[in-house]
Amino acid sequence: MAAIDPLFDFSGRIALVTGGSRGLGYQMVKAFAERGADVIIASRRLENCEQVAAEMRGLGRRALAIGVHVGRWAECDRLVAEVYGAFGRLDILVNNAGMGPRMPSHEVSEQLFDAVVNLNFKGPFRLASQVARRMRDGDGGCIINVSSTGALMPMPGVIPYASSKAALNAMSTSLAWEYGPKVRVNTLSPGPFNTDIARAWSEGGQVKLQHPRGRVADPQDIVTAALFLASPASINVTGSLVRCDGGQH
Repeated sequence: MAAIDPLFDFSGRIALVTGGSRGLGYQMVKAFAERGADVIIASRRLENCEQVAAEMRGLGRRALAIGVHVGRWAECDRLVAEVYGAFGRLDILVNNAGMGPRMPSHEVSEQLFDAVVNLNFKGPFRLASQVARRMRDGDGGCIINVSSTGALMPMPGVIPYASSKAALNAMSTSLAWEYGPKVRVNTLSPGPFNTDIARAWSEGGQVKLQHPRGRVADPQDIVTAALFLASPASINVTGSLVRCDGGQH
């Protein structure tokens, strides 16, 4: 492996990524591990997490797979307890797990509404608040909440998703004030990229874009922004919303 830029050297750091077994979450886990971090992969399917953990161990990293439903507070608390029990601390939390089904608003059931809000906002709030308190009482750390341009440019048919992500944006700013200066909290706001949600929103798998870049991003295109927010390179960035959306406005 090529020498690591010191600004993006995560050697000795511990990173937890929810929704870390596939898509953008997987790419983040891999990027952190390739740059020296030990990683925790959390998602609902434990077997998928185990596969990713085995791959990261192949890079010489410690890796822990945890099956968890992030939309449930009791499971969030169990996740935090297992992470701190195994590693003793956490330096980087990435709240990446989320869902965004598209359908007419009048067809959204209460059960579906609750499921979307729980996974996109309620669970991330619980995780971030509990981890931020521990980080503040320890050596500090950083939290990245993965949002969406859907929260900034709400579209029809995805109101629960867009609204819960907008709440996540506000949460990041509030937590940055509450737990700073030892804890930095930022929002990463991607535009459309090749993942399950984008395919579900598109027609025939094609997403129509109107922005300067003019194409759907790959998950790897978003990872560099996450590395920046988690690294010492962004020491003066907190309470911010970083758009990584190809210039979509």
